[in-house]
Amino acid sequence: MSARMRLATRMVGLAALVSTAFTVWLAFWVTPPAKVMGTLVRLLYLHPPVAWVALYCAFGLAALSSLLYLWRRTRTLFWDRLGASAVEVGVVFTALTLITGSLWGRPTWGVWWTWTARLTSTALLLVLFLGYLALRRVPADPEVRARRCAVAALVAFVDVPIVMFSVDWWQTLHQQGTVLNPGLDLKVHGSMAWTMLLGFVAMTLVFVWMVLVRYRVEVLADRIGDEELEVSLSERWAEGSAVTLDPGAPSRGAPGRGAPGLPATLVGVGRRAEDLAEHASPVPEHASLVAEHAAPVPEHASPVAEPLPGHATEPLGGRR
Repeated sequence: MSARMRLATRMVGLAALVSTAFTVWLAFWVTPPAKVMGTLVRLLYLHPPVAWVALYCAFGLAALSSLLYLWRRTRTLFWDRLGASAVEVGVVFTALTLITGSLWGRPTWGVWWTWTARLTSTALLLVLFLGYLALRRVPADPEVRARRCAVAALVAFVDVPIVMFSVDWWQTLHQQGTVLNPGLDLKVHGSMAWTMLLGFVAMTLVFVWMVLVRYRVEVLADRIGDEELEVSLSERWAEGSAVTLDPGAPSRGAPGRGAPGLPATLVGVGRRAEDLAEHASPVPEHASLVAEHAAPVPEHASPVAEPLPGHATEPLGGRR
């Protein structure tokens, strides 16, 4: 990441910190409690902004990045990394949406959880994008992995409009949208409205900062993976060249230096045979000198004794 991007990330993080702190101050010390819900209304400044980031910012950015990656004219790994970063941050904000919703629902509905359309579809959305993250951990070529995950993100995004319109399509315990409703009728006013608006801005800045940091981690992870692959290939090439019959004919796995040699097992056996031949003791020189000066066999010596004169040889069977 360049120095300019690092500076931008720090500035966004600082703005997110300041706006979040200002939202907390307004929510607890400036805005009044509600007539019906009392101080419980202060969750209004946290729960809707967190849900806004999870549904629209995070998963909307993931779907857009997936579309741009699948389109051939804009297909680069930048969109794949950006989509993955947005999904990871979106999973965090979706979990926070369910937690804050349960904290709000217990004193309001009397239960921590109920299988209404809004809650069930939101939980399903969390499971779908957890599956997206699991799919990214499956070993595959980067291009293949990016294409699979882009399709998975688009399939999971189908649940986002279901979550959004679930309170309008079905009768549930969950109230209708406070800000985004069919009539665009804002349900809060005055300092409460301004505090909630600042909460939307603060959570959006937090989301942008987290995505920038997560994208940087994704780039570093890919770079480390490429370096580890190069080191592994270099080690394998070195092992292949160490068992060749001669240095000029590398064995299998050492490209770029002649035709591939024998398999590693046969090459190793041939190498051992050469070593034995080089270290074998030569025939001593005095043995050849003894052989040259040895007395020759006399010509009159015959392996079969000849008969004496005057004596005839008899057959082995004797006279008859």
